[in-house]
Amino acid sequence: MEERILKNKKNGMAALLWTLLLYLAAAVGLIFGCVYVEDAASPWPLVLLIVSGVWLLVGWIPFCGLKVLKPQEALVLTLFGKYVGTLKSEGFYYVNPFCTAVNPAAKTRLNQSGDVDGGAGKSIVLAAGQSSANVQTVNNKISLKIMTLNNNRQKINDCLGNPVEIGIAVMWRVVDTAKAVFNVDNYKEYLSLQCDSALRNIVRIYPYDVAPNVDTTGDGVADEGSLRGSSEIVASRIRDEIQRKVGEAGLEILEARITYLAYAPEIAAVMLQRQQASAIIDARKMIVDGAVGMVEMALDRLSENQTITLDEERKAAMVSNLLVVLCGNHDAQPVVNSGSLY
Repeated sequence: MEERILKNKKNGMAALLWTLLLYLAAAVGLIFGCVYVEDAASPWPLVLLIVSGVWLLVGWIPFCGLKVLKPQEALVLTLFGKYVGTLKSEGFYYVNPFCTAVNPAAKTRLNQSGDVDGGAGKSIVLAAGQSSANVQTVNNKISLKIMTLNNNRQKINDCLGNPVEIGIAVMWRVVDTAKAVFNVDNYKEYLSLQCDSALRNIVRIYPYDVAPNVDTTGDGVADEGSLRGSSEIVASRIRDEIQRKVGEAGLEILEARITYLAYAPEIAAVMLQRQQASAIIDARKMIVDGAVGMVEMALDRLSENQTITLDEERKAAMVSNLLVVLCGNHDAQPVVNSGSLY
């Protein structure tokens, strides 16, 4: 289905004025016909009375052809089931009054920016005596604005089998109204479903944190890709995956961003302990490397300057004492030996 943009002139105001003038003329003609229909010998007052009465009964039909469009709005029109075209420019239009505006997603409410203010319809309360009825009016205009879809968080297993919770925000807009209306049943629900599907497909490729021997790019070489450390790359792949799926629905995905990322509650405490243990091991490794380097530097300086000559046993004792002091968790408590070293 190809989109056809209607280039109608913005003649809605002229059509409105002509319809109101005809209504006024019909009212005058009805009054004139009622006054002179019995006294006049000519049949014209009767004809005028009939024509005016018929117009007053069916003259409201042209009002159905008046369409008002605001900026970044579109109207998909069909005539007796056949696609006529799409109005996209803002203005006051007059179209065939028997044309019907189509928007299958007009009543759909998703967790997105375009549905916050209830722009798709308004409620009218009709009261009669002690009873009342709430009538929901539907606005079949299609918004061409950029909207943000924020689906519920998903619980997905990463490539290592660890359950993680992740949420994304997707910026999108309608670019082809004909495809959006006729190629899918409801383009909003279709987008929401494809976002969840694409999110699951991409998250299952990555580990939550950097893991050894994991290929996230598909080239057969292990890399350091992860959900936490490669969020920009992951978001870009999610966007491309969603765009590939919703292209036939006339939608454009502008951007996708990860808004929430965490381990699932059932393993969050265990994974936190694991991360803390890894951090402690890394910190200890750095401390030991630094202490060994300082001991080697001390021994080299003593040997170069020949400040003191130590045998292998004394060197071992010195190294042991320095490592204990440098690697300990608490401040050292020195003990002064006033006697001989030997």
